[in-house]
Amino acid sequence: MRIASAHLTYLRRFWRRCGGHSIMGVKAAPTFFGLRLSRGRVLGGIAIIVLLAAIAADTTVVRIGSEEDTREQAFDPDLFGQREFPRIRDFVVERAPDAAELVQLLEDDRDAAIDTYGTAAGAFPVMVVRLTGVVGEGRSGVFNIDVDGLPDEVGIRVQTGPAINGTELRDVVGDIEFGAFTNQIEYQDAGSGINRAMAAETLEGLDRDALPGATISVTGAFTMINPSNWLVTPVVLEVQ
Repeated sequence: MRIASAHLTYLRRFWRRCGGHSIMGVKAAPTFFGLRLSRGRVLGGIAIIVLLAAIAADTTVVRIGSEEDTREQAFDPDLFGQREFPRIRDFVVERAPDAAELVQLLEDDRDAAIDTYGTAAGAFPVMVVRLTGVVGEGRSGVFNIDVDGLPDEVGIRVQTGPAINGTELRDVVGDIEFGAFTNQIEYQDAGSGINRAMAAETLEGLDRDALPGATISVTGAFTMINPSNWLVTPVVLEVQ
């Protein structure tokens, strides 16, 4: 092992102060505070000093609450969701077209509609939309919505929880990418954390049993797997 010249200088001074004459060949045993030291003890002490110096040089002090300390903490999807959801909500609200307008745009020029109101997310784009309609039958918190002005072949459903599935809210802004996370599990958890943050803000206190027959206004996002079948995840839901 190589020792830095500064360390060697320090060790030579330490040896002389102890009464020694040579590190490699000791003719007279050195003393320390009047105690005669054997060569083995001196060399052992030198080794300990070198080891402590190496440890100190390789140690980083991290202050609690600092940026470095935050990075070392485990990923918390709920804190992530609470931080990210407000801007996701605002993004969707600002961009979302009316459902009837979106249907017409998709019929006229699907690529243009996706470029304008969609975000690339894997094999299928995530679209934004706003709509008002009458709530129909529902199952497990997912309700059919009858929206005026839409062709009969276009079906719209809205998921209201309690459990919110999918990654539309994570993917719709386009800048929450896999590379920012440790692994696929963490990336998936990020989407779940955003969904829970949305549910806490948007769906808290919603009486799902009273929804059938009611008129609701929804702004949200959906993955366009089938252009005629939309499952919308809301960022805003109001019962009229």
